[in-house]
Formats: sequence, structure tokens, C-alpha cells
Amino acid sequence: MGWKGPDPYAGQRPEATLGASFSQRLAVWLGTGCGLGLVAPFMPGTFGSLPGVALAAAFAAWIPCVWIQAALCVALFFLAVPIATVCERTLKKKDDGRITADEWMLYPIATIGLPLTEVLWLLPLTFVVIRVLDIVKLPPARQVQYLPEGWGIVADDAVSQLYALAVNWGLWLWLR
Repeated sequence: MGWKGPDPYAGQRPEATLGASFSQRLAVWLGTGCGLGLVAPFMPGTFGSLPGVALAAAFAAWIPCVWIQAALCVALFFLAVPIATVCERTLKKKDDGRITADEWMLYPIATIGLPLTEVLWLLPLTFVVIRVLDIVKLPPARQVQYLPEGWGIVADDAVSQLYALAVNWGLWLWLR
């Protein structure tokens, strides 16, 4: 017997990957936040950000040098652009909401230098700040999202993450 009701994943499963190459399927998997961007059609960016929380915590725990954290964030930015580009081309939809590479790969930008592993309340606080600023898209974030392909997908989040970095540091200095 099989499931007789409507497909609960209708519209979420990336059918475009059925004939795709391994590299395209890998880009879609990474581009959708290890599949978390496919979990909920109403909040893909929030679910797709979750790997970024782990990534930011790992940076805080294992990379004490702020400059190395910043350099890794720049590298992740330049890695996210081709992943988002291939993912967008494979899914055949401009700035598909299921593409969350920008959310999770750039998440550590907004937490550079913060003691996330020593002060655990910072993790949920930074998550909320990051998500709010990503949704609001203060200028010039809204404008740069119109850049072509992966550049637009990733650049608007980079701008939002920089705003979030300033807000997170301000909150940390105020609340500690």
C-alpha cells in the first residue's frame, strides 16, 4: 500500500534534479541548506539557516582569531555564489526561495568575534537578528539582490549579514 493522500512535498521536491549531473545535484543539496530549504514552503530561509548556526558555533569554538574568521567568511561568500548560480539554473527559477546557501554559508559573518560558545544566549539572539534583517533587507541589500544569478542571491545576504554583525555586537556590548 502506498500513500493515498496528496503529496505533502508537492512543489518542494526539486524535480529538475532528476536528469541532473552529480555536480548539479550536489549544488542543489548544498544550495538548499542540505535539503532544509525544502522543508517548509513558508519559511525556507529560516530552516535553511540552521546549518549556519552550527557553522558559526564551530567558527567561535575552533577559530579564535577574528581575522581568520573574517577571511573564511569571504571564502564562503565566493563559494556560495557558484553554488547558488548552479542551483538556480538547475531549479530553473529566478532567486528560488528554496535556495538557502546564502543564508547558511554567510551566517558566520554576523557572528564574527562573538563568544557564541561561552555565552549560549547569544546563539538564539543572533539567529533572530539575522533572520529579521535578512527579511527586511535594508538598503542597499534590496538593490543588490537584482545582480545576475548567484551574485544577486548571495550579495543581498552579505549586506544584511554585515548589518546583523553591527547589531549583534551592539546588543552583546549592551547586554553583557
